[in-house]
Amino acid sequence: MAEAETTLYAKILNKYKTRSIQSRSFLEPLLATGVPAHTALKALAATGQKTVEGAEKWLHCHCNDPSLDDPIPQEYALYLCPTGPLNDKLMEFWRETRQQCGKNKAHEIFPHITLSEFFTCEDQKVDGLYEALKRAGDRFSICFPSVISLSLHASSSYVGFFISDGPANIIKAFAAAFASEATTLADCQVKPSTKQLHLTLANKFYPHHQKTLEELAKSINPKQSCHWVAALYSRDMRFVHYQVLRALFQYKPQNIDELMLNAGDFIYVDRAQQSEACDGWVIGTSHRTGCRGFLPENYTEKANESDTWVKHREYVFIPSSGQLSKNQTKPYTKPREQSSIPRNAVKMPTLQLSTKTANRRGLLVMRHGERVDQVFGKSWLQQCFSADGKYYRSDLNFPASLPNRKDSIKNFECDPPLTCCGIFQSRLIGEALLEKELSISCVYSSPALRCVQTAHHVLEGLQLEQKAKICIEPGLVEWPKWETSAIIPSFMTRQELAEANYSVDTTYKCNFPLSSLMPSEGYEEYVNRCSTNIKQIIGSCTSEGIILIVGHGSSLDSFTRPLLGLPARGSGNFAQLVRKIPSLGMCFCEEFKEEKRWQMVNPPVNMLIHGPNDAFNWRIILQDN
Repeated sequence: MAEAETTLYAKILNKYKTRSIQSRSFLEPLLATGVPAHTALKALAATGQKTVEGAEKWLHCHCNDPSLDDPIPQEYALYLCPTGPLNDKLMEFWRETRQQCGKNKAHEIFPHITLSEFFTCEDQKVDGLYEALKRAGDRFSICFPSVISLSLHASSSYVGFFISDGPANIIKAFAAAFASEATTLADCQVKPSTKQLHLTLANKFYPHHQKTLEELAKSINPKQSCHWVAALYSRDMRFVHYQVLRALFQYKPQNIDELMLNAGDFIYVDRAQQSEACDGWVIGTSHRTGCRGFLPENYTEKANESDTWVKHREYVFIPSSGQLSKNQTKPYTKPREQSSIPRNAVKMPTLQLSTKTANRRGLLVMRHGERVDQVFGKSWLQQCFSADGKYYRSDLNFPASLPNRKDSIKNFECDPPLTCCGIFQSRLIGEALLEKELSISCVYSSPALRCVQTAHHVLEGLQLEQKAKICIEPGLVEWPKWETSAIIPSFMTRQELAEANYSVDTTYKCNFPLSSLMPSEGYEEYVNRCSTNIKQIIGSCTSEGIILIVGHGSSLDSFTRPLLGLPARGSGNFAQLVRKIPSLGMCFCEEFKEEKRWQMVNPPVNMLIHGPNDAFNWRIILQDN
């Protein structure tokens, strides 16, 4: 280090000698690398002052952040959070309500009791907040209530627990003590909570969901064993009212104004400032890098507001006596979940199809055949319509005709048919199933035209097109995030499909109405939809034989894992897997009723493999060498 740099480094260290020993141990290595003091402090505040490595990684990621030198502090808030069995039940309630009623405002943040409003603190004074939390916690650790009495309250827009006056007064006094200490030690203006203390379970939901939410809330035992933790969180004050998105896949920019995405990145998006973005794109700022740019929205899903928050410090309140009060339940040991599918169903060896399959139920999940836009691109409609609007085959692999639909033919762009090869593939699979003399008990299809056509031509190969009917189930629709349009595609109605001579059951009552599917459906919501749907299908098809489901590439994973007792695959791995599934790829599961389990085995027929066949222009024969 040069002499001038050494002198400057010494001056900076002297300036921050009043900081805690731990904080100085974090700051010194950063200053030694030549990072300006205010930038080093900003990195430490943004990462919760946990490790030097964490701050160094943050600085590396934010090297191109245009706001890196801006003197904008973090916003902080103090929460009282449950831990242990009570928190487990609350998180279970979170998951169940989200599945049954959709997301509401309470899902944005973890279960908590608010002890202060958000306040700002300069980066160089954050140590004072940590000390304030410790001093206030030490002062109240003896008198802090060992049991916090919770009573359930509900209205048309709120469901939650209110804290009884006795414990609430002590908690408010603790919050006031923290606020006083923070003012003295960190020069912050902290406003502690003075209103009725509460733990919100649901907020700002649809009124017709109130009854369901109340019933689920009543299943929570508020006397469950619990240790309470006072936790200090921070957030970036610039993005308080922004929507938070989570990147599901990696995206490498194609233009200089686009944003680099890694799977798991959080993106801040201001919906009021999207006038420059074209359809399917948004402008956002990366939480990981601080950079701003355009990104494809179908690469993301909605995240929670608190996903980007940073936990700095916490104070755990442990009852002064090891004795349980008369109102507290015994310490809770989480039992293993009892499932009708034993743990050994998770093991998936590849087995041969049982010779007794005819006497068992089986599930055959199949991807649709080759689709037109897969071969001819998204502009295929322009290639096969004349100037006067008449359809013609510009290539023999185009279908001989298109079915009539009452809405615009333009809707075929998002709901394309099979190619002639796709039709042939599907019929060939049906003929192979016929050779095995397998019994098909039920047939389900996504409402996508390519899936309905695949199911119909498989039935033709089985010689069952006049006997079996296809149940059109909207719950089998592809995850909307992978659709190129920002809306759910307009599918042909069951009546239109029947009029086009497809073997459709026009009386079938679907599990998921098409109107219930939302373009904004997140990955977790999609997984829950698939899990619920397959359970309902299996429950309604009780006769022996094979249940045939024709869906999309993702169907092979998302409809078999719940049946096998496997947890949902991570969204990143899920995307990588789906890309590997070819047209008419299939999975087969067999039921072992005596053992109450399903197991994945070899499909009953071999896979269909064929090579590419590129376009050929005969005129090249006439060209000179």
